[in-house]
Amino acid sequence: MADNNRLVLAYSGGLDTSVAISYLKERTGKDVVAVSLDVGQGGESLETIRERALACGAIESYVVDARDEFANEYCMQALKANAMYEGVYPLVSAISRPLISKHLVRAAHQFGADTISHGCTGKGNDQVRFEVSIASIDPTLKAISPIRDLSLTRDVEIAFAKEHKLPIVQTEKSPYSIDQNVWGRAIETGFLEDPWNGPTKDCYSYTDDPAFPPVEDEVVIEFKQGIPVKIDGRDVTPLQAIEEMNRRAGAQGIGRIDLIEDRLVGIKSRELYECPGAVALITAHQELENCCLEREQHRIKRDIDKRWGELVYDAQWFSPAVKSLNAFIEDTQQYVSGEIRMILHGGRAVVTGRRSDTSLYDYNLATYDSGDSFDQKSSNGFIDIYGLPSRVAAARDVKFGNGIEVPSNTVE
Repeated sequence: MADNNRLVLAYSGGLDTSVAISYLKERTGKDVVAVSLDVGQGGESLETIRERALACGAIESYVVDARDEFANEYCMQALKANAMYEGVYPLVSAISRPLISKHLVRAAHQFGADTISHGCTGKGNDQVRFEVSIASIDPTLKAISPIRDLSLTRDVEIAFAKEHKLPIVQTEKSPYSIDQNVWGRAIETGFLEDPWNGPTKDCYSYTDDPAFPPVEDEVVIEFKQGIPVKIDGRDVTPLQAIEEMNRRAGAQGIGRIDLIEDRLVGIKSRELYECPGAVALITAHQELENCCLEREQHRIKRDIDKRWGELVYDAQWFSPAVKSLNAFIEDTQQYVSGEIRMILHGGRAVVTGRRSDTSLYDYNLATYDSGDSFDQKSSNGFIDIYGLPSRVAAARDVKFGNGIEVPSNTVE
């Protein structure tokens, strides 16, 4: 049963959410339960974060190593959907927010809280993703943002931390706002807000400069029903596959993205992303689908993939629409099994080979050499029937004087 005196906070361990523990307690009168997840973002250990949360005034600290859960249930679903928002961006933050929200709700139920708090601003996508996800799981829970709703600005944070002697060491603040997990890294704000300014070296962490790559790296990725299961013959879990491709593709500068993005809240935003593993895996997965999906199924899936990416970006992970699209996508993966060979080098992941026992590619039908089993004489009738609507329409145009004009060959 919910306790009106308890609140669950999505806690990162940084200055913002550390101050928010005592600030929320003071402003709302509620005891704070801090919730922290490891989704492959690196940095401090969960135990260090747990101890800091308690030292800053949290009555409980709920920590979860969610790396495998994130990779298995969220990254792999994005991979099956070839999710690339606006055609270029693997969904880094958008697929982690539903998972974090699920654990926030679980903690609220476990500790009897009636409110969930997050550290999002009032002009970003993540406030929507958290609150729509939370409402989709348990619509009785309330949501609050200390930055958006309680005027918790940076200068207020620092003054509040000093006044209350919170155990926080204030380091030099990065000029960027960064969100990262095992699927990728998002970088924004600072001088990047001027879209004419080019990225500088310090923007990047997951990738090396593609202009100065090491020797090319050949990799063979084996998929089973759309999921990577082996790399260069070695068994891997989804998390291991992502981590290895992050390392190998990142060393080649693969997955750097710089775009003006249409945010859910209606504004355009300049964003940088680093997604080496995601880009390499999606490239391989798409090529295997080229081999294994039937033509009309593949055409429909490309449309579905685009819509899936838009809906998930727009906070609809738990929606009936995405649930239905997931069912279609899952069905298409039945025969997406086989191996893809790629060369990773200088910012590019280039497919150089593919093989699959479930491929629809038939050498005997495709070859122009002897042994060709394609009956070319059948094409005469196919063209006649296929072109019939065009011929009938053209005859009508000619009849009414609207035929296509053909220029003469006369030379003046």
